[in-house]
Amino acid sequence: MEIHIKIIGILLVILAGIHVIFPKYFNWKKELSALSLINKQMMEIHTLFIAITVLFMGVLCVSSAVEIVETPLGRKIAFGFAIFWLLRLIIQFVGYSSKLWKGKRFETLVHIVFSILWLYITAVFLVTALA
Repeated sequence: MEIHIKIIGILLVILAGIHVIFPKYFNWKKELSALSLINKQMMEIHTLFIAITVLFMGVLCVSSAVEIVETPLGRKIAFGFAIFWLLRLIIQFVGYSSKLWKGKRFETLVHIVFSILWLYITAVFLVTALA
């Protein structure tokens, strides 16, 4: 299971890095300009902290896979991560409108790929936690 934890760690570090392109890709300068200053900054700062959280999860998985799999504390951390990513998987379907991806080839592919990723991450952490 350690190899899966390390793979997830690498994927999470990459995912954290991808957050850097969000402002330009999603045209935040224009899109967020209509928001109040507090709402604009909350969007930017929360995105930054999500990226930092995902980065730290990834670094922990890469650097401490054996401990996550083999220790009671590690399995508790894995259980917490499993809940976090299960909630993210659920939000993929109930939080985002299908109008954002249905009938759009690239967006549908992204939706499917990330749904599979959230499922994989959730499953690995849950199996680890319950072992």
